[in-house]
Amino acid sequence: MKRKASPPITPEMAAHIKFLIKERGLFQHQAAALLGVNQGRVSELVNGKTHPEVPPAQGSFPF
Repeated sequence: MKRKASPPITPEMAAHIKFLIKERGLFQHQAAALLGVNQGRVSELVNGKTHPEVPPAQGSFPF
């Protein structure tokens, strides 16, 4: 069975993920589930492998 590829994280999504994790205290898997991305992508973001220059958003993600 083929795995479904996780969509890439845009800079805007990165800012909101950082906000959710750092300001709201969500775990990586919770933020990933809210945005419909793989937890591994969120881990890359948190560890600075992708979008290290993007600061956390100033407000919550517009659902």
